[in-house]
Amino acid sequence: MFNRKEARLRRARKTRAKIAELKAVRLCVNRTNCHIYAQIISPCGGKVLASASTLDKDVRTNVANGGNKAAATTIGKLIAERAKAAGIEQVAFDRSGLQYHGRVQALAEAAREAGLKF
Repeated sequence: MFNRKEARLRRARKTRAKIAELKAVRLCVNRTNCHIYAQIISPCGGKVLASASTLDKDVRTNVANGGNKAAATTIGKLIAERAKAAGIEQVAFDRSGLQYHGRVQALAEAAREAGLKF
């Protein structure tokens, strides 16, 4: 038998292997029921270059609930700003095996609108 978590992790492993093969900087998204997190990770996979989440103090004051599309949009804009500040324009989108839908999609579209290319 398989379960949903194992299937998601299998999809994530395949995506990350392809991104590592391309030696690209990746935008990694993690989602929980209450929060959403985004990290820009170096091509070697060993260093976080920029990060943003609904747990950040400045975000918590602006967003009432961290588990909705509005919060995901805020995080998408914030991670794009922080990536540009670090000198990163082009990334590979790593959705961690999650469906490109809802909050993950809202974060990606907001990051694109803020000038991040992927």
